[in-house]
Amino acid sequence: MKLKTIIGTALLAGTCALPASAQIGEQRHNLSVGINDGINLNSVSFSPRVRQSNLMGINGGLTARYISEKYFSMICGAQIELNFSQHGWDEFYQDYPELQYTRKMNYIEIPFLAHLAFGKDRGLQFFVHAGPQIGFFLGDSYTISGDWDNYTGITVEQHDKAVDNKFDYGITGGAGVELRTKAGNFLVEGRYYYALSDFYSSTKKDYFSRSAHGVITAKITYLFDLRK
Repeated sequence: MKLKTIIGTALLAGTCALPASAQIGEQRHNLSVGINDGINLNSVSFSPRVRQSNLMGINGGLTARYISEKYFSMICGAQIELNFSQHGWDEFYQDYPELQYTRKMNYIEIPFLAHLAFGKDRGLQFFVHAGPQIGFFLGDSYTISGDWDNYTGITVEQHDKAVDNKFDYGITGGAGVELRTKAGNFLVEGRYYYALSDFYSSTKKDYFSRSAHGVITAKITYLFDLRK
């Protein structure tokens, strides 16, 4: 847990320091705001292992971005988002198709991203995003079917267990393309989130030693410039 905290803190510090420290290029003061919308493909890393398939969820919210400079061909800035995001898992057992369990978990998430882009000021740009992310658990729901008591060797401790840790944190990163026009900026992006925290307690006396989210996100964003 200490190592996870150190990694998260270092990423956060690095992201915040990027626009401030790299001040030897062409200065920019471009502030943009807008909205984003997307789809999550969720899974959970459990130890002991729980068989599952990807669970689809929604992801969307508000985006703010500040471009601080252009260094040669690289455009440098920072981006922050405030999103509603659905996580969770969908259990799947090929030998027992009658068994079904799905858990949906709702979060408010805030990613802090370094924004590095390459391309023209007007037209198409390629960009990468990376940085820490925090989340706050709001609530969950589940669906279940099948007589699970008749099967042995299947992990079921997660079914009736409430979330212990409502604060989630980890690292996220991705890449995409942006079309910059007079009508605004349109972004298409793929992103992956790797949780460093566990939502179930993971002490030696607990059943699970690992219960962390892994999320693949495809999203689109629209931004308009407040300051160029």
